[in-house]
Amino acid sequence: MYSFVFQTPSAVQKIKELLKDKPDHVGVKVGVRTRGCNGLSYTLEYTKSKGDSDEEVVQDGVRVFIEKKAQLTLLGTEMDYVEDKLSSEFVFNNPNIKGTCGCGESFNI
Repeated sequence: MYSFVFQTPSAVQKIKELLKDKPDHVGVKVGVRTRGCNGLSYTLEYTKSKGDSDEEVVQDGVRVFIEKKAQLTLLGTEMDYVEDKLSSEFVFNNPNIKGTCGCGESFNI
């Protein structure tokens, strides 16, 4: 089976930290929504269960679920967690992106 999202060690560690305080949640769900000035943006939320059509990726004990409508969009994407002096965020390095908006909040395929 081919993984849709590859997680860096930094992303795995951060998800473990976030889920530590949420014992009723089993992982995080990644999706895409239509919004922003360039068409699509990522969504990331806690989830208590795997949806019927979700793709599950398990890495180092961390469960990430990919919504069905996002699976082709996220194929081959790397999920990272980046911290600097001014911000900390999950970053998606997606090889399928054809363009992004100036602010970096949305993309198109």
